[in-house]
Amino acid sequence: MKLVQFYERQDETRRIQVGVLKGEDGIVALNAAGTMRDVIRAGDVQALKKGTAYRLADVKLLSPLTDPEKIICIGLNYHDHVIESNMQVPKVPVLFPKYNNCLAGHDDEVAIPAEVTQCDYEVELAVVIGKTAKRVPLESAMDYVFGFTVLNDVSARDIQLNEPQWTRGKAIDGFAPTGPWIVTADEIAHPGSLDISLKLNGETMQASNTKELIFDIPYLISFLSNTMTLQPGDIISTGTPPGVGMGKKPQVWLKPGDVVEATVEGIGTLRNTFVSERIR
Repeated sequence: MKLVQFYERQDETRRIQVGVLKGEDGIVALNAAGTMRDVIRAGDVQALKKGTAYRLADVKLLSPLTDPEKIICIGLNYHDHVIESNMQVPKVPVLFPKYNNCLAGHDDEVAIPAEVTQCDYEVELAVVIGKTAKRVPLESAMDYVFGFTVLNDVSARDIQLNEPQWTRGKAIDGFAPTGPWIVTADEIAHPGSLDISLKLNGETMQASNTKELIFDIPYLISFLSNTMTLQPGDIISTGTPPGVGMGKKPQVWLKPGDVVEATVEGIGTLRNTFVSERIR
């Protein structure tokens, strides 16, 4: 099942609805109150009644989650990316947060702040937590996964790498485009063996497989839940493969007009256009 958040383009109130993707160009709304997080918390999505059908052209897709309690990102989590970065393999997961202000949806424009001259892309497989998780053992960790989506961990390298912590360079408005939908866990049999790639203006920049993950999904869920309670709708973004702009020779930085397409096998492609920040 592919689940989306959207609003009807003709609806001036932009009321958020949750729906199910049908075929190539259709969405059927679910008769559910609230946001995707509310639907996940309520459980048993399959039991929800179907409502109005829409054409994709008649709706605006949002980030499939707009109000998670936590967005936890994992740095340096691909063996081949560690080699590219000329860094040591981490002994424990490298963590940093993003926040709801960072979220953007499929086909949204992402604004590059005037202060940022080294804007980078990072395609990532993101895990959506399905039920409250605390001190989860490795062997049952996947039972807590609701589904998967694509996240682009956009990064301002000139801020990130020139300050003692990464948060200000990572948590910029719009710097976590996510989507275009959540694919429920039952449709992804082997999340540890998915092709993952990113194109910039049609040219492939990143290409790898989640087999390269240093800390896999069960480990991350168990590790994180030992000290923090994971809640339904929380996002864990599992890290990026090699090919980031910072690692290119010469380096490649995103500029206004660039189109980025981030793809994970079995989920789909998240597309965004980068623009200059409009300062009011």
